Amino acid sequence: MIYFVYILYSKSLDRFYVGHTKDNPTERLRRHLSNHKGFTTRVKDWEIVYTENCKNKGEAYLRERTIKAWKSKRMILQLIKNNSSIG
Repeated sequence: MIYFVYILYSKSLDRFYVGHTKDNPTERLRRHLSNHKGFTTRVKDWEIVYTENCKNKGEAYLRERTIKAWKSKRMILQLIKNNSSIG
């Protein structure tokens, strides 16, 4: 089963959100934009700016943790610029 690592961006917050899912990233975004509890519920302008395919859940989880560990907007922007599957 294919899993995805995805990065969302909110212009109003000027923040990124990194996650992983087994669902289509577009469907996952729809759930982020719905009424729920969590970080992404604060605003409704999240958009997908990056996706990456992974072979399994473990690989997706490790990749998500790696990107989050960077704690660097500059590195995330470079990742998006160099490897984006969006656009």
